[in-house]
Amino acid sequence: MPRWEQHTAAARRSLFWNARMERMPRAELDALHLAKLRGLVAFVYERSPYYRRKFDERGLKPRHIATLDDYKRLVPLTDKQDFIRLQSERPPYGDTLALPFDLVAHHVETSGSTGLPLAIPLSAYDTERYGESWTYGFWAHGIRPEDSFYFAFNWGNFAGFWSCYYGARRMGCRVISGGGADSQGHIKNILRLKPTVLISTPTFALRLATVAKEMGVDLRDSSIRFTYHAGEPGPFALPAMKRQIDEAWGADSGELLGIAEIEAFAPGCPERDGVHVNEMNVFAWSMNPATGAEVGDGEVGENIITSYTNSAQPLLNYRSHDLVRSVGGCACGRTWRKLPGVVLGRTDFMVTVRGTNVYQTAVENLLGEHTGVSPFFQLVLEHADGNDRMTVEFEPDPAVARADWDALARAVGDRIHKALHVRLEVNPMAPGTLPRYDLKTKRIIDKRPKELRRELDR
Repeated sequence: MPRWEQHTAAARRSLFWNARMERMPRAELDALHLAKLRGLVAFVYERSPYYRRKFDERGLKPRHIATLDDYKRLVPLTDKQDFIRLQSERPPYGDTLALPFDLVAHHVETSGSTGLPLAIPLSAYDTERYGESWTYGFWAHGIRPEDSFYFAFNWGNFAGFWSCYYGARRMGCRVISGGGADSQGHIKNILRLKPTVLISTPTFALRLATVAKEMGVDLRDSSIRFTYHAGEPGPFALPAMKRQIDEAWGADSGELLGIAEIEAFAPGCPERDGVHVNEMNVFAWSMNPATGAEVGDGEVGENIITSYTNSAQPLLNYRSHDLVRSVGGCACGRTWRKLPGVVLGRTDFMVTVRGTNVYQTAVENLLGEHTGVSPFFQLVLEHADGNDRMTVEFEPDPAVARADWDALARAVGDRIHKALHVRLEVNPMAPGTLPRYDLKTKRIIDKRPKELRRELDR
């Protein structure tokens, strides 16, 4: 076999899309980050009116950034609400652009799940880099160029799966758009066109499985070999969901953590127990949201991210409001920082109930593991007598008799109490009454006073 064919065969067997970068020693990674960050700071100071103003307010000049610690301490934190305000004052992008307007090649937006959507301008270069981010996870998951992608997604302005499309094209895979099909239409398309990869939010994959069962279709016999998910907590954050999706589709489920305005910055780990921060495209560190101090390895903190991908609208020291546990080292061989359990909660959706911190994902895992509970549930946040309250509303599986709903709710409540040491109110809802979503599923219904939500979101 010629040497180039031997190299190609070995590369196809590898877990790594770019082994040199994914296994780079930490000292080299940190040196690379510092070089990139210093270049980025100089770029935004020269090109972005927004960042020049922010830096001048602090008397900060690019030459002041000599170490990674300088960058974390001196570069001001930025927040989604800052950009939304500027865009609303001067649409479409405020004064945040760092490239000429005519270099914006693609306009996309956030989903608006936590308020007004944020406009995201991307240059042609940005779209290529954004797409490349997905390929690290695809390759580690076992997806190869001969695979074909089915997008169960309505192609509007939502950024999430547009970037996944760039990634599928980057790998050279066949792309099939589900367009505006309903759930039955998606299933019929999959049976007819025989894709091997399903792209959707994780809860929509479960919804499709429910509809397929009603149609008399066993998706385990379909052509789908892999499912890959983003947009909300998925199989690597929620083991129960991973089991449900894998069993329903007879396929291997994967996950990527992304933030639309940042990029698809954390591909799934081959160990299937978390994601890795893509340190070629972002720099990330964790902060105590109450004090602003950096937290140590393995401690829970808010993920603060800087993107190297967004040249049109740069994002530096950007507050994600995601609570993560960042650790170094992994059995898979990647040296990139790992986030076991992906996102553990939100700074705005972590509630303290009678002195106990309760995270959304912890409750989701417990519900998903309980027999008789369907994938359809929501967590209602309220505030009374000076305390937060969380109520669990869930639909029992249709096979559970109505007479057994209350007993099931008590059993779920007992399970949560035993695991989290806090008693939550648990209410069964009639099947079909809770909302269904094609994109991000809204799990949190926040009924707390607006001023409390603003306080927690800072």
